[in-house]
Amino acid sequence: MGTQPNYPHIVKGRRLGAYMRIAIMQNEVVMMQKSGAVYFSAEFGLDESLPIYSGGLGILAGDHIKAAADQNVPLTGVGIFYGHGYFQQRIDEGGSQQHLYPKVDLNASIYPVQLVQDENGQPLIIEVPIAGRLVYAKAWSVQVGSVTVYLLNTDVESNSEADRRLTDTLYPSEQGIRISQEILLGIGGTRLIAALGIQPDVWHMNEGHCAFLTFERIRMLSAAGVPFQTALEVVKASTVFTTHTPVPAGHDVFSIDLMDRFFSDYYWQLGTDRDGVLSLGQMNGAFNMTRLAVSTSSKVNGVSKLHGVVTQDLFHHWMPHIPRQDIPVDAITNGIHIGTWLADGMKGLFDRYLQYDWSIRTAEPEVWSPVHDIPSSELWEAHLEAKSSMIQSFNLPLSTSNGGPLIIGFARRFATYKRALLIFSDPDRLARILGDSERPVCLVFSGKAHPSDGPGQELIRRIVELSREERFKGRVFIVENYAMDKAKKLVQGVDVWLNTPIKPMEASGTSGQKAAVNGVLNCSVLDGWWAEGYNGRNGWAIDGSADGDVGVNGEHQAKLDSEALYRLLEEEIIPLYYKRDEDQGLPADWVNKMKESICSLAPLFNTHRMISDYWNKVYLKASARGQRFASDGFEVASRVAAYKQFIRNNWSGVRVRKVDILADHSGRIGLHKTAFRAEIVLGAIWLRDVRIEAVGSDGRQGIWKVKLEPVQQEAKGVYIYEGSSFDRSINFWKANVNVRVTPISPDFANDFEMELASWGFQ
Repeated sequence: MGTQPNYPHIVKGRRLGAYMRIAIMQNEVVMMQKSGAVYFSAEFGLDESLPIYSGGLGILAGDHIKAAADQNVPLTGVGIFYGHGYFQQRIDEGGSQQHLYPKVDLNASIYPVQLVQDENGQPLIIEVPIAGRLVYAKAWSVQVGSVTVYLLNTDVESNSEADRRLTDTLYPSEQGIRISQEILLGIGGTRLIAALGIQPDVWHMNEGHCAFLTFERIRMLSAAGVPFQTALEVVKASTVFTTHTPVPAGHDVFSIDLMDRFFSDYYWQLGTDRDGVLSLGQMNGAFNMTRLAVSTSSKVNGVSKLHGVVTQDLFHHWMPHIPRQDIPVDAITNGIHIGTWLADGMKGLFDRYLQYDWSIRTAEPEVWSPVHDIPSSELWEAHLEAKSSMIQSFNLPLSTSNGGPLIIGFARRFATYKRALLIFSDPDRLARILGDSERPVCLVFSGKAHPSDGPGQELIRRIVELSREERFKGRVFIVENYAMDKAKKLVQGVDVWLNTPIKPMEASGTSGQKAAVNGVLNCSVLDGWWAEGYNGRNGWAIDGSADGDVGVNGEHQAKLDSEALYRLLEEEIIPLYYKRDEDQGLPADWVNKMKESICSLAPLFNTHRMISDYWNKVYLKASARGQRFASDGFEVASRVAAYKQFIRNNWSGVRVRKVDILADHSGRIGLHKTAFRAEIVLGAIWLRDVRIEAVGSDGRQGIWKVKLEPVQQEAKGVYIYEGSSFDRSINFWKANVNVRVTPISPDFANDFEMELASWGFQ
């Protein structure tokens, strides 16, 4: 390719030589049944030597796999092997991002993958139906401890040249290739699992890219004679879904015409008609992969507490008759695999001062308490060692003498909502902050913008342009070709990790967690995980509004946030960093803050805690539910399917005819309390198959509910319900009260599984 020109403001990319130290599996795959969970993801960031990831979703998936291996959780990963990986980034002299796609040579010994073979020693080939033709895929395997990850690839001689290229690159922009990859992942991945003889108890969809796996599972049951609605209940019972995207634009949507082109020969195989299949994901005249995932899962979770609420808001648009607070979405906050991201020097320090088995007990707060007792000089020295390593690796013209300049890192995908330029809102003020000869500060940026994201690429170009201005020379740097190797150096070596997204658009974010365990302090908008992690002593919160409300326009919010960031830098962060202890010459208060950051954040935001949450809160429950629905010839699934069909057929006749609120009234089933009385028409539906509730706003963004019980039958299918409450804190004024009818069943995964509700006041 020739010699790359040397631009002093750009740190050129190069491999740092850290290869994955994991075992290679044997050539032959032993065909055996295996219980546990199967984890589907479009990308896996296992190690920099496998460039099959683009960013946070893949890194999280890789850390999930490693944590499962550490904890001996029975898990199998399924993804795609991208022959050219995600693009390699080069930044030219003009600051433009160049996209390079070097082919990954799997014959090279550096790649820890093995071709999957059948019992005859031949490559295992999977047939995948795509747009009326069969596409053939081989599989590669990666062994991570006890966990195997299988990766499909279509570079097979039997395929046409176009089909051989289907799995070349990650997240292509062309919709036909995109849907082909998702069919390969979902349908092909499910066929691969069957071919390997693996029989999972739980199917975990990591984001909606893989949701077509539910189609294939229904098809397989249909081929065995199971009716469509029963098959849907069987699949739903054992399927769980993690969503990572807090904005509608981040969810995969395909036109109905495209769906017809790719599935016209497949629809009927699911045991229903075209409309029945499309109804699982159809939204606003298109097919939404997240909607498909929700429709076919018994459990849905976001990746932080705040993201759980944001996802409820998003899904509320799909289910406007269900209050946001009742939308069945839970939250399991993301964490990091500490063993992957911890600097060697910091690990050595923990090995000396923490309990001998600390690395396998990272989720226990008491394990981290001894960090407070580590001599400040040793913790500071370990940090400076990582800082020096980063500076040398990136050829930064900086020194760590006396701690060196305060280095602030900003590294992540360049998307406009992450606001990479927020810190440049007032260039003159920033120049004064960075250029103080007594207290110098440097900014180090890194990240890629998607090849189709023009505004994201413009952010990179603008930062390069700013780095050349005289006032920012030697103070602003950009490291190109951001990937796991660069990320490790940055989260280990900078002093402050900066995060400035538009709240609440950061689902979780984990880069700041990686920084925190290395003693790097976070300065972030209170979004994603930081809304849970910040305690006032372990970093800084950028909160540009007096009450934390984000309900202002974007430009004004950016002004408020940038002002808050400048104030933090000028009044708190920089003075604290340069404040030295007279005896040791150390920034003692800064080091104490580092200790607080590690102790308060490490035990909460790690994948050992995260995988434990998934195992106990998700996998075990889904496994038990799935087995119950599939047992005895699918008896429970068949019963639930018939029950739901009956409810749907008769729901139009359900209505709340009359509601009375009787303050301090002695009702039939209550004492002197606020009482509610409602006349409910149920028609053919049995009165025990519904829940009747008085519902209202509590005035604090929450809702209150009072259950009503049947007290008499007025006529055939018409009942009187009453209920009451002692809670005097609730304002039971009539405008704040409604009565709701919802179908219920002990076999439902949640109270709103059918997404049906009938209200008194529509």
